[in-house]
Amino acid sequence: MKIDLFIPCYIDQISPSTAFNTIKVLEKAGCQVNYNVEQTCCGQAAFNAGHWDEAREVGVKFLSESNANRYMVSPGGSCVSMIRNSYDALYQNSSHHNKFRQLQKNIFELSEFLVDVLKITELGSMLTAKVTYMDACQALQECKIKEQPRLLLEKVAGLQLVELKHDTCCGFGGSFSIKNEAISVAMGEQKITEAIQTGAEYIVSTDFGCLMHLDSIIKQKNYSIKTLHLADLLAMGL
Repeated sequence: MKIDLFIPCYIDQISPSTAFNTIKVLEKAGCQVNYNVEQTCCGQAAFNAGHWDEAREVGVKFLSESNANRYMVSPGGSCVSMIRNSYDALYQNSSHHNKFRQLQKNIFELSEFLVDVLKITELGSMLTAKVTYMDACQALQECKIKEQPRLLLEKVAGLQLVELKHDTCCGFGGSFSIKNEAISVAMGEQKITEAIQTGAEYIVSTDFGCLMHLDSIIKQKNYSIKTLHLADLLAMGL
C-alpha cells in the first residue's frame, strides 16, 4: 500500500529519529512510504493562537502539497486533529473545500492507521520495560484515539503496560505552556509524579509536544523516568 507521510514541524526539527522510526514501522507493516521534503506546517500553531489568516495561508500550502486521494499518516495526533477537525473553520465553502474534505477522510495518526485501517496490532517490537501510556488531549478527545496505542503496546515483547489513574492534561497545550508557564509546569509535575507512582520506566504518548514538555521537567528535576514516543518504541527490535 502506498501512503504519504506527514511529519509535524516539531518532530522534524527536534527529533528526526522519530520521523525515521515512523517510516520504519510503516514499512514493517507493508507500506510504501512517500515523504515530500517540501512539506511544511499544517497551520495548527497559528490557528490555536488565534491567527486564522496566517493559519489559512500556511494550510493552503499544505493542501497544495498533499495528495488527498491517498492515505496520509502522521506520528502527531494533534496535527491530525487540526486537519480532521479544525480545517472546517478555515476552508468551509472555499475553493479548497473538496480537497480538505477528502484529506480529512484519509489522514490518520500512526496507531489508528495500524490498528483501524491495516488491522495490525503486532509488529515484532521488543522492549523489556514497564511503561505507562499517556493520552494526549487532542488525540483522545478529538480523534478518539485510546485503545489503538494500547493494543499495539500490549503486543510488544517484554513490555509491561501500567495505567495512569487519571486522564488529566499534562499542561503542554502548545501556546498555553508559554502564556501560563507556572500552571503548565505544575500540571506536568503532577502527571510525572503519577507516572512515577506506577513504577513505570517510560511515559509513552503519540504527541511529541506533550513528551517534550514532560521531558524538560524530568531533566530539570533529575527524575529517573524517561519519555518515549510510540513510534520510537514500536521501532525497537524491528
